[in-house]
Amino acid sequence: MEPLTESGYSPPGPGEGTSTGRAIVVVPVLTRQTRGEDDFQGRPRLGRSPDARLEEAVGLALAIDLEPVFTDVVMLADPRPATLLGSGKVDELAEVVREANADLAIVDHPLTPVQQRNLEKALNAKVLDRTGLILEIFGRRARTKEGSLQVELAHLNYQRGRLVRSWTHLERQRGGAGFLGGPGETQIEADRRLLQDKILKLKRELETVRRTRDLHRAKRRKVPFPIVAIVGYTNAGKSTLFNRLTGAGVLAENMLFATLDPTLRRVQLPHGTTIILSDTVGFISDLPTHLVAAFRATLEEVVEADLVIHLRDISDPDTAAQAEDVERILRDLGIDAQDEEHVVEVWNKVDLVDDQTRERLLEQGKGPVIAVSAVTGEGISHLTELIEARISGKLEDMHLVLGSDRLRLLDGIYHSGEVTEREDREDGSVALTLRTTQNRKNEIEAWMRDPD
Repeated sequence: MEPLTESGYSPPGPGEGTSTGRAIVVVPVLTRQTRGEDDFQGRPRLGRSPDARLEEAVGLALAIDLEPVFTDVVMLADPRPATLLGSGKVDELAEVVREANADLAIVDHPLTPVQQRNLEKALNAKVLDRTGLILEIFGRRARTKEGSLQVELAHLNYQRGRLVRSWTHLERQRGGAGFLGGPGETQIEADRRLLQDKILKLKRELETVRRTRDLHRAKRRKVPFPIVAIVGYTNAGKSTLFNRLTGAGVLAENMLFATLDPTLRRVQLPHGTTIILSDTVGFISDLPTHLVAAFRATLEEVVEADLVIHLRDISDPDTAAQAEDVERILRDLGIDAQDEEHVVEVWNKVDLVDDQTRERLLEQGKGPVIAVSAVTGEGISHLTELIEARISGKLEDMHLVLGSDRLRLLDGIYHSGEVTEREDREDGSVALTLRTTQNRKNEIEAWMRDPD
């Protein structure tokens, strides 16, 4: 851990600086916070229990190999502008930090730059709020160049907001006309200008990577197979389900945000339907808007999917609140989670509930909602049948007759969908029935009109 500097804590780069360490985890609960209406269904927004919030915050700390040596839920009636927490609680935590030899304090709540700086001075330890902690995890989990650039850009924007004026003894009148800075600028202005330069450079790099990704995505749109995306609250078991359906060795650990970049695999379902399966980043409650925006490109895999699997950890006491958080983010992406033709709700981890509850869930989960265990395989056959039924409604049969002079089109046709019937005729022509998407059907019709 780096020592505190006069300027206050400046968060480390993605994946750096907080790899190991002893940490205290504090979850402030605002007791006077009103529960607003859920604007897309008119229901009161479900509150998450303090114990569940604490468990999740500890999980976030463990995700970057921190050692939580003290945890606490703090009920707050009146948040303090200077430190969020009351002075008595701050003094108590400072004593805990000293006695536990902790070098990091995690506060599971948004902190203003001033609050963060004041808490660091009072605790004599680094302080990370929820956003900073999630960014650290994102930095560890990013695998592709685009994912890494997205993390770094989100991190720099966050860091820019952390710049506070604590170099008062260095402040001078800014030199020149204010366009180029120069020796007269203050340290805070120099740092802000440096961050802005880095942000602009990253945006240019990210745009180049995105153009390349868009080209790959355009090619993938020509693939005749429907895309099925798995979404869900972080740690709901998405990667385990992905592995169950594909046999792929994707990282599937009991860890928050184990997957950050989307993974795509081609899968053939039991009755022959072929799909492209996509495993995406896990969602989480209170994810700041700018982080959702930063990862929108990654989440476009969900937006463009023909079918979305909303995976829920049905064994989690807060499963209803988690589902609501996922539905809210889906809505921000323009997806209606209540559209049963487009979204399938799947209850996972039925192996972790008692026998009576598991039997009830498995019996209930044979219709619009499917109950499964991605670990044991229970209910998976019902899930694949439902996926196939939903996808089949998006496929169309196409009847074709190719003359002997057009047989060169056969290879392209076989790569355009599932050939369910074929007849090789005596005159050398071939008659066949192809199951494919509407877009691919339009392309084949264009081939037939102008095969050259």
